[in-house]
Amino acid sequence: MSLITRTVAAPVVPTSGALRPLGLDEVRITGGFWQDRQQVNGEATLPHIEHWLEKEGWLANFDRVAAGLTASEGRRGREFSDSEIYKYLEAVAWEIGRLGDSGSDRRNALEARFRAVVDRVAAAQDADGYLNTRFGHAGQESRWTQLEWGHELYCLGHLFQAAVARERTAPGADDGLLSIARRAADLIVESFGEHGIQSVCGHPEVEVGLAELGRVTGEQSYIDLAELFVERRGHQTLKDIEYGRAYFQDDVPVRDATVLRGHAVRANYLAAGALDIAVEKSDSGLLDALKAQWQRTVDRRTYVTGGQGSHHQDEAFGEDWELPSDRAYSETCAGIASIMFSWRLLLEENDVRYADLIERTLFNVVATSPSAEGTAFFYANTLHQRTPGEAGSPDEISPRASSSVRAPWFEVSCCPPNVARTFASLAAYVATVDDTGLQLHQYAPATIDTQLGGGGGRLGGRLAVEVETDYPRSGRIVVRVVEAPSDEVSLSLRVPSWATGATLAVGGGATEAGGSTEAGGSAETVSPGYATVTRVFSAGDVLELDLPMRPRFTRPDSRIDAIRGSVAVERGPEVFSLESAGLAGVGSGEEEFSRIEIDDTVEPVESHVDGRLTVTLRVAPEATSEWPYESELNAASDAEAFTAELLPYHAWGNRGPSTMRIWIPTQRR
Repeated sequence: MSLITRTVAAPVVPTSGALRPLGLDEVRITGGFWQDRQQVNGEATLPHIEHWLEKEGWLANFDRVAAGLTASEGRRGREFSDSEIYKYLEAVAWEIGRLGDSGSDRRNALEARFRAVVDRVAAAQDADGYLNTRFGHAGQESRWTQLEWGHELYCLGHLFQAAVARERTAPGADDGLLSIARRAADLIVESFGEHGIQSVCGHPEVEVGLAELGRVTGEQSYIDLAELFVERRGHQTLKDIEYGRAYFQDDVPVRDATVLRGHAVRANYLAAGALDIAVEKSDSGLLDALKAQWQRTVDRRTYVTGGQGSHHQDEAFGEDWELPSDRAYSETCAGIASIMFSWRLLLEENDVRYADLIERTLFNVVATSPSAEGTAFFYANTLHQRTPGEAGSPDEISPRASSSVRAPWFEVSCCPPNVARTFASLAAYVATVDDTGLQLHQYAPATIDTQLGGGGGRLGGRLAVEVETDYPRSGRIVVRVVEAPSDEVSLSLRVPSWATGATLAVGGGATEAGGSTEAGGSAETVSPGYATVTRVFSAGDVLELDLPMRPRFTRPDSRIDAIRGSVAVERGPEVFSLESAGLAGVGSGEEEFSRIEIDDTVEPVESHVDGRLTVTLRVAPEATSEWPYESELNAASDAEAFTAELLPYHAWGNRGPSTMRIWIPTQRR
């Protein structure tokens, strides 16, 4: 297993694993889909978030505590609003690291904003390290008395992750955030350690925060406390509630569970933290349990988008195969938490399944949440919108998940800063290295420049490559070697599970027109998984991977009865949607839209307009009876066919209020 021996500017840096993550100073996304998202995130989303944190008074809560104005009635926001400030700080820390020296003016401005917010947080910290604006002061409830719903430890988990991001992108910075985090962590080690309070937080998150804080500081007590929290979970330490203890994952011990259940964000955060502990403690039993939970959850409780959580009332997983489109909750934060869990498994196992799910979730959940402008967001990500909804004011706060259009801010606004920190750190999920070479997991135009070695193997030296692609518009990915060690090196490129018929060519540089590939050699078919080339590489060598991007119909497992008889359309990693705003006349009305059927005997056609596809549809005839049930199945519609465009699901809702669906009924029911 590779041993991590250097500081890496990445969100997750285990001390050992099959793969070593690369930091933001080693991988830079230089163009394409994801750079566009990162640019909007840095220039629009981050200032938008800070504006709302100020506007809603959530930042001012720290000022109130610092001034001794701690009465609960004067505080603004929910009990967990402190966490949004910490996620914002984490996002800014990653963005500063992403910009590096190339964006000095913006970097300096962000640095000033970062330090100003840290100063306000620091002023609110108690002498013993306690830090919370909702509990623990005069006129407020006492510390640690509302563990089911208080979110005190949850908030601190996000504080720890912010401090880790800062230390990894600006080691030794004198702003004080790491000291703030360490004082708070030392307090909870004392308060909740082996002889302390024998309980857990109702919302897992502190586990991942403690694990990474322990990794970045070398403080073992933080990792030990994270382990205690993981082992205490599932022993009914929290009070029962109407949704049951599964909501808190407090019904079954983590290592005894067979699937993720309960609140989907909580479940994935806990699984990610437990995976950290399994790795740090070399606990193979816990690791095997988590791998099995991931697999069953993906097999039976995950939407085609990668989204997770089918219950609105408790933001939770349903039972196996309970995946209704129109009631899909698929919270943005649950998608991000799922990526956190999958990424840790990928680092430990180097299994393509985890990278495949990360890609699916990034394109079809995380990228779906923000508007094109980066200043409005989906909290939940339904797969079927029955009514268009109404556009809200850009200055009005929205109840969470109740809007059918993106909203600028929510009463529970966990998703916007969660998206921001994910986009800012996205380059850290592109590639890894091990003792044999480099692995490419996600595709974007990028430069990768790293030092191999340090894991006990003989391989060492600089490896630098450039990645050129306009993925996912096309499936052509060119990897050009800039510098390589004098020894054999392995370059591994992910071939997604849907990419049957992919080809890979290897050569010593570009050829003139007429060559079979830019790599200059014949292309060989490669199977889904990792296509690996091992050789002594030289500057100018080229690998060219060609992934088949032909649109495809996807059919659901018959056990998902909510969508039986329907198909979805996918192309590459993107799921497509039918939106009424894009229909001209026929089929665009709410009642007509609900009767649309797709002709799945006619293949989708690429329209070459913003990556859209054209399909053949019909509107089924209206029912002839007031009673909506008949003794015979409806025959295939003989209504006149028409063509319409589908657009990538992540782009839906940008044209205003609309109805939408991913799963479209076929005529052959």
